[in-house]
Amino acid sequence: MPPPGTLLPLLLLALPPARAFNLDVAGPALFRGAPGSLFGFAVDFYLPEPQSSISILVGAPKANTSQPNVTQGGAVYYCPWHRGNSSCTPIEFDQTGSRQHDFSGNGTDGLTPVEFKSLQWFGATVRSHGSSILACAPLYSWRTLKEESGRDPVGTCYLSVSNFTKFVEYSPCRSDLNSEAGQGYCQGGFSAEFTKTGRVLLGGPGSYFWQGQVISATQEQIKEAYYPDYLILGTQGQLQTRQAAPVYDDSYLGYSVAVGEFSGDSTEDFVAGVPKGNLTYGYVTVLNGSDMKSLYNFSGEQMAAYFGYAVAAADVNSDGLDDLLVGAPLFMEKTEDGRVQEVGRVYIYLQQPHGMEPNASMVLTGHQEFGRFGSTIAPLGDLDQDGYNDIGIGAPFGEDTQQGTVYVYNGQAGGVNAKPSQVLQGHWPHSRSPDFFGFALRGAKDLDGNGYPDLIVGAFGVDTAVVYRGRPIVYASASLNIFPAMFNPEERSCTLEGTDTHVACINLSFCLNASGKHVPDSIGFTVELHLDHLKQKGAVKRALFLHSRQPHLAQTIQVHNGALEKCREMKIYLRNESEFRDKLSSIHVALSFGLDPRAPADAHGLQPILNYLTKSYIERKAQIQLDCGEDNICVPDLQLDVFGEHSVVYLGDKNALNLTFNARNRGEGGAYEAELYVILPAEADYSGVIRSHGNFTNLSCAYESVNRTYMVICDLGNPMKSGTSLWGGLRFTVPHLRDKKTIQFEFQIRSKNENNSHSEVVAFPLRVEAAARVSSHGVSKPEAVSFPVSGWKPARSPEKEQDVGPEVQHVYELVNEGPSTISHGVLELSCPMSFQGKPVMYVTRYSVPANCTSSQPVNQLKLQLEKSPTTSPSLEQHYLQRRDAAWSSGASGSPHTLTCPEAECFQLSCQVGTLQRQQRVSLWLYFRIWAKTFQQKENQPQALQCEAVYQVRRMPYMIQPQDYPSEALKVSTAIQWVKPESSHGVPLWIIILAILLGLLLLALLIYVLYKLGFFKRSLPYGTAMEKAQLKPQAASEA
Repeated sequence: MPPPGTLLPLLLLALPPARAFNLDVAGPALFRGAPGSLFGFAVDFYLPEPQSSISILVGAPKANTSQPNVTQGGAVYYCPWHRGNSSCTPIEFDQTGSRQHDFSGNGTDGLTPVEFKSLQWFGATVRSHGSSILACAPLYSWRTLKEESGRDPVGTCYLSVSNFTKFVEYSPCRSDLNSEAGQGYCQGGFSAEFTKTGRVLLGGPGSYFWQGQVISATQEQIKEAYYPDYLILGTQGQLQTRQAAPVYDDSYLGYSVAVGEFSGDSTEDFVAGVPKGNLTYGYVTVLNGSDMKSLYNFSGEQMAAYFGYAVAAADVNSDGLDDLLVGAPLFMEKTEDGRVQEVGRVYIYLQQPHGMEPNASMVLTGHQEFGRFGSTIAPLGDLDQDGYNDIGIGAPFGEDTQQGTVYVYNGQAGGVNAKPSQVLQGHWPHSRSPDFFGFALRGAKDLDGNGYPDLIVGAFGVDTAVVYRGRPIVYASASLNIFPAMFNPEERSCTLEGTDTHVACINLSFCLNASGKHVPDSIGFTVELHLDHLKQKGAVKRALFLHSRQPHLAQTIQVHNGALEKCREMKIYLRNESEFRDKLSSIHVALSFGLDPRAPADAHGLQPILNYLTKSYIERKAQIQLDCGEDNICVPDLQLDVFGEHSVVYLGDKNALNLTFNARNRGEGGAYEAELYVILPAEADYSGVIRSHGNFTNLSCAYESVNRTYMVICDLGNPMKSGTSLWGGLRFTVPHLRDKKTIQFEFQIRSKNENNSHSEVVAFPLRVEAAARVSSHGVSKPEAVSFPVSGWKPARSPEKEQDVGPEVQHVYELVNEGPSTISHGVLELSCPMSFQGKPVMYVTRYSVPANCTSSQPVNQLKLQLEKSPTTSPSLEQHYLQRRDAAWSSGASGSPHTLTCPEAECFQLSCQVGTLQRQQRVSLWLYFRIWAKTFQQKENQPQALQCEAVYQVRRMPYMIQPQDYPSEALKVSTAIQWVKPESSHGVPLWIIILAILLGLLLLALLIYVLYKLGFFKRSLPYGTAMEKAQLKPQAASEA
């Protein structure tokens, strides 16, 4: 465990300011006490005269001490200040334990404690004045001198005078007025302050049933009244408030105290917070410093806001009159959504020459919920040396992590600047509990002697005190001039170094001056100049410095403190016009400056800082001279017409679309950076430029997206001169149509001219429609059935589907040719089932991806199908029982086609679902021809014709076509008769017998010829001679 007061490594604390001003956050000094001692609960400066022992004082109300039999009595640490390492030492205000008294008269054996110094919170309040230090223990208790036991938390304080040479106790509430009805619960020293003359002011919020009390005495009066052996001491000349009516019970007068001049005399007056008074609205009372009579009362505006929790007095508007500041850390306000949140508030009452006004002159409200803004208010002195005193406000639960925040506000003529000039934040890694950074604040004193006040911040949650030193402030100003303020591209008076290139140029100069208190005689600055700085990074900068040919210049300049301004001059030139497009907009030149960060620190180890109100950024601009008259202002007159090849697009189609335009400038001046903007509807895509047309301009176009808006941007010229007329064409598709009635393209010519820079927006609307075309195809397999049917025999009562007759398949196919989708349609099929009571067709099954219903059952007789054998009564008998009439036919030789409704028909109705473009649906119908019926009409050609009708009923759009498409298809199967060559067929056994007899006759013939020598005949002579010639050797040998 590090010893109390060890200076921690700076890496433990990162304090990023909201707007860094002159409190040094880069190198604060950190002091830390023993863990759990609440080191940092109270802080103050100790600057005795002469200043030989400059230090800070830190209270640790739960620290253990060397006092005998005292646990966590509390301590005050003395931390000498010097740069580098520092340590803290406890001040020995009281080295004794709790005193005892013999109430029984038995001597040493009957001693009973009359004081209770354990857990007395000594060091909870610490204040200094010159070489005097006041340290209090508000929870100090005593037994009283009565025989009955009990403890009264009266509180006590110790006064160190003459630089620790003498310590005296001051406990004005340890009196005969004990118990809660008197001063028994006073908690004297809960708050304390010194006046400028060194008079002590104490607050005791627990006196008189917690009405509270304010007590004051001079240091001389306290020293004269002190006798170490006496518990009850009467202080002659002491001022104190008296008990009031019971209505003031539980008000907590003295919860906070401050001193200031509010009565117009030379005596400082006393300010006391009463946070629970006035029906918990709280109020602050100002008491006359001479007689404790009330001068002013200021009431809070909200119940339970703890108005008066903290008070302070300081002259913030530099009018020579002290002003009053009051904190209400529990103040709540409504947010924009109506929610109430606790943010805290500080009220500022500016003293007027005639006295104080009852209403606050201004208020400062916190922003962090539950941050307890206003828990601490501390005068900081004139931090920035501008002639106005500044203040610090603590929010010990500030930040999202509730580690604490301190806000620094600068004084001004009107009171206090409403925005903080600096925000200090506490960041300790691995902190498990709130740090309470900002719970204790003390300022307005100069520790290091550099002429600027410093600030001490206590963070008792991590047992730490932090010292921020004030950095010297530099007040600086700069000027930037460009002359002449216009580039003339025709006047090229400058030459690029090392070349023969002449360029148009102008002059640029800047000046800088600076002053400050306690700053070096020579102040270093860094200055940066950026040419054409509004152009984005990577874009062509139109102007460059002549000497470097760069758009950026950085220089370091030394300026003498308080001397005349220091100036620099240089030339800048314009690039060749072919290198950039923007000739119309201004060329902005920016100058920024700051203190040189490489400058050495001063004798106190601090670097100066620019006043945060310094205007360290300056901007000027130059123009490019145009051919637009003396005023250099071009005024075009841009006109536009748009034409298209059609005005309708269809849902579901790609919708290729060519749009042509005619862009004109009828004005007197050119249009600079003229561009055609085409805003596409969300349903469209850009395809490209039409280049095949001879009269069209060869456009250069870009397809861009800005905030999900797609557009085509085409260059029309820079400038688009007066009298220009351009024709062009663009290709688009519209494939992403939505269900709305119209879409439109928007065309507009835009330029960078200041006057009349745009044409009118020309809209090209397109009507959105739904349309679809349905095609159909059909086939019969086979196309014709021949009679008589080979191998078929009539069955009296059919059991299998083959018993009916030959099988026929009809296929009906529908195709949605598009472009739109069909969501619902009805396919209806009609086929002749019987004619004049005779069955002609027997439907066995059908197949289609749809929900269908039929007028008659399929496979009504439940015949055994090829895959599903069934049996059923004869349908033929059913028809025969109805009617047996003659069947008429057409003329001999011409087929008679049976159709519906001529015949009794089989009806099939199918609900067809969604058909996308080019999607198809097929219906397969399987049936048998009633062979017996047709054999009765021998040699009479017939045909069975089925008709399929498809009707679109609905499309999946809000937009519906005026007429829904439909399609009809007819498929026929012919019945033809074929005459056989004989009426009777030849039996197989006869064929086989005939073949065997033929083979037998052939064999007999061969045998007869063999016996007659037919196969042994002599060869012809010529042939023998030819054979002899083939063997010459054999012939000679013979």
